[in-house]
Amino acid sequence: MAGRRTLHFVFKIGDRNKTIKFYRDILGMKVLRHEEFEEGCKATCNGPYDGKWSKTMIGYGCEDDHFVCELTYNYGIGDYPLGNDFLGLTINSSTAINNCRNSDSPINKISENTYETAAPGGYKFTLVDKPTVGSDPVQKVTLASSNLIGSVDYWTKIAGMRVYDKSEKEVTLGFDEKQAKVVLRTWGGGWWTTRKRSDASLSLAPG
Repeated sequence: MAGRRTLHFVFKIGDRNKTIKFYRDILGMKVLRHEEFEEGCKATCNGPYDGKWSKTMIGYGCEDDHFVCELTYNYGIGDYPLGNDFLGLTINSSTAINNCRNSDSPINKISENTYETAAPGGYKFTLVDKPTVGSDPVQKVTLASSNLIGSVDYWTKIAGMRVYDKSEKEVTLGFDEKQAKVVLRTWGGGWWTTRKRSDASLSLAPG
C-alpha cells in the first residue's frame, strides 16, 4: 500500500437503492462496507445535516489499494445540487459498457472506444472499452477549476502531487504512476457562466 494516495470520491446520493444497483450491476463494483449513523457527523462529513445517515464504500477491490467511491445517504433528503465542478470518473471496463447497453442506463459514445453514462442523480462516468483486468479499473477523476494555475499550485505544493501531463486547459496530477489520477480542467472560455459546487468531494491519504 502506498503511503500517499488518492483514496476515494464522496458522492451524496438521494436514492440509495437505485444508486447502489447502478454501481454494482452496471459498473461492476462490489460493496466493501456499509455504516449507519444515528446523528450528523460533527465534521460535517455527511454535509450540513443533523439526522440519520449512512455511508457505503463501493469499488473494484480493497480500499487499501483501490480508488473507491463513498456513497453518502442522508435519510429524508431526496436530491442534491449536481453542480458543474465534478466532470466525471473514468473507468476502464468493457463489461460496464455492455451492461449499459443491456439495461435502461444511459450511454453515449463520445469518441472511439469511449462512452459516457450517468448514475441516478446525474453524476457522470466515462467508460473506456478495455477489459477490467489486473490494476484498478478506475483511471482518473476529472474536476473543473476556475483558476487552473492556482489549483495546480495547491495540489503540487500542499497536497504533494506530481504533474503527469499538462496543456493550456488541462493538467493531470497524481501520487504514483499506478494510482488513479486527478485531472483539473479549466472551466473558462464560456463553458459555464457561474461555477456551482456539487455535493461531491475527493479524499486523499497523507504520506
